[in-house]
Amino acid sequence: MLNEIIGQAGDPDISRRLHELDHLGKIEYITFSKEDALRHRVRVVTDHGTECAVVLRRSARIVDGAVLLLDDDRAIVTRLSERNWLSLVPRDIAAALELGYQAGNNHWTVRFDGPVMRIAVEGPERNYLDRLAAFFSDRRVTRIDDGR
Repeated sequence: MLNEIIGQAGDPDISRRLHELDHLGKIEYITFSKEDALRHRVRVVTDHGTECAVVLRRSARIVDGAVLLLDDDRAIVTRLSERNWLSLVPRDIAAALELGYQAGNNHWTVRFDGPVMRIAVEGPERNYLDRLAAFFSDRRVTRIDDGR
């Protein structure tokens, strides 16, 4: 039974541990629809076939990247079937390199659509915006809302 959210995949300490487990193929994912993510009790199966009962207290909220289990042998992390993306456009090549370096150091999931870098938001968006604040303040990077 999984009965608490340990943290978020994007948290620095948790991210390091997940990175190590990922290299060993020991991360299991549970994909939730937006509707199921609102439930506090649900039976699910991970992508590795592990059956789980998720029973959370009423104040807990399942978001993309919520870590439900993390030990030395494996981790169980949530995914939402509809991902939220932070869409960013760097001002120039230098800003693009810095932004790529930042995303890599934080082990963020990214994809590229031409000049737009999309960062998968795993957990509270505010965490990402805070880490990127210097890029926004001097306009090295612009956030765009492209409906994704």
